[in-house]
Amino acid sequence: MKFGPIPIDTAEGAVLAHATTAGERRFRKAHRLSADDLSLLKAAGVNEVVAAVLAPDDLSEDAAAEKIAESMIHRNIEAKPAATGRVNLHAQAAGIFTVDAAMIDAINAVDPTITIATLAQHAPVEKGQMVATVKIIPFAVASVLVDAVTKICAGGEIIAVNAYQPVRVGVIQTVLPGIKPSVLDKTLRVTEARLARSGGRLTAERRTPHEIGPVAEAAASLARDNDMVVIFGASAMSDFGDVVPAAIERAGGTVIRAGMPVDPGNLLVLGTLGGKRIIGAPGCARSPKENGFDWVLDRLIAGIDVTANDIAGMGVGGLLMEIPTRPQPREPLPARAELKVDIVLLAAGRSSRMGGPNKLLALFDGKPLVRRTAERALDSKASDTIVVTGHQRERVQTVLSGLDVTFADNPDFADGLSSSLKAGIARVSGGAAGAMIVLGDMPGVSSADLDRLIDAFRKSEGRSVVRASHEGKRGNPVLLPRSLFAAIAHLEGDTGARHLVEAEGLDVVDVEIGKGASIDVDTREALEGAGGVLQD
Repeated sequence: MKFGPIPIDTAEGAVLAHATTAGERRFRKAHRLSADDLSLLKAAGVNEVVAAVLAPDDLSEDAAAEKIAESMIHRNIEAKPAATGRVNLHAQAAGIFTVDAAMIDAINAVDPTITIATLAQHAPVEKGQMVATVKIIPFAVASVLVDAVTKICAGGEIIAVNAYQPVRVGVIQTVLPGIKPSVLDKTLRVTEARLARSGGRLTAERRTPHEIGPVAEAAASLARDNDMVVIFGASAMSDFGDVVPAAIERAGGTVIRAGMPVDPGNLLVLGTLGGKRIIGAPGCARSPKENGFDWVLDRLIAGIDVTANDIAGMGVGGLLMEIPTRPQPREPLPARAELKVDIVLLAAGRSSRMGGPNKLLALFDGKPLVRRTAERALDSKASDTIVVTGHQRERVQTVLSGLDVTFADNPDFADGLSSSLKAGIARVSGGAAGAMIVLGDMPGVSSADLDRLIDAFRKSEGRSVVRASHEGKRGNPVLLPRSLFAAIAHLEGDTGARHLVEAEGLDVVDVEIGKGASIDVDTREALEGAGGVLQD
């Protein structure tokens, strides 16, 4: 290929290096010039163009990229059409990415004109995510170079997405005096959430004393009916002969590795029992934050063997203390944009501080407050809106007639806020990653405010509590991740989401939305000050 200024009379078939204008016609970069194009350029007074002239044995950038991509051997990966010398490859399933680094290095060493970039070894990926890209740097490349690359690609599988398998997992939690049942319950919820991302499920739990014998017995029992067993010790492993590794061996299993060079996650134990994998989880695995347990669990669920040497090799990149999330690819994860959020609109209260009238039926700009709030919810990015009714349910439902909302009746509304939370969460769709709790008496919260909360929740990948705030003070609404739904079922009395957030210890993202986060209308004075008119 020759590149540089070319007289217009000899430019037929050349590839433009820059966008060029001829009168009203504009030729884009990389356009191959025809005889008609040259006539237009001459008529416009163009005598010379900067272009690439392909030799007979050259391949155009798109043709070269396509040929290389077609020669690559891969699994669960789809190659997209070539454009501007690039072919992107995307995952066809969620799983763990693997790559033959030696083959990639060999290809990139053939010539600087040909490049392949991939995600890191063992990176977790979502379905549809880009995992690799083939890019040809110039407008064309010698076919002999492309042939050299395709020969390397014929050597075997170069990249793969190892799809997650729907494994069945049994859990053992050991107990010592003083350990709170709430800690054990939270551990189960966090574990269920970890498994859910890969289609697995927790099938059984055993709680035993923190002793070798009972743990060994429970492990042997669970290993018979499950694909994997996970043990959460009440006390961290302090020696390779401690309770968890010793129990694995007493049950007839083998300890593959005790301890790993990943922080947090140092105290992980990996073994086998009856042909099944068994993991002694480090204490950090009780938290949803990424740790070494995730690295081992995800690979096993994806069908990738994990050996003692594999764990020993995790030290480089294993310092996770300052890295709360894994590095993201340059394309956003499709799953993040698709996280569904339902709104639970609480409209069951008795307005007891109002002295009689129902504040939710007060008029704001001629419209009942609860209808205005519901309309704003429907205009947001939320997937569904669930309205919890109780006090004067018929009147509330009447003013909401014609709106595409789901009603959740709470006959126990007099028992307090927790009963309405339970009723609303019970109607949240199975595909929703979270539920935003919206109070019916907050006239200052707009659809745009709700969208800001949903955007922050999606940015956290659905793992954090997202809370509206004003000038640094917490307020409402609050968006709760699905991992908290089970805990809501245990709330009692006039206890709401605030208590739940504080008790569970999840990350909280505060989103400033202005005064609307702190304005509710519990009294006549507050309602009238906000512009409302009470109705009898």
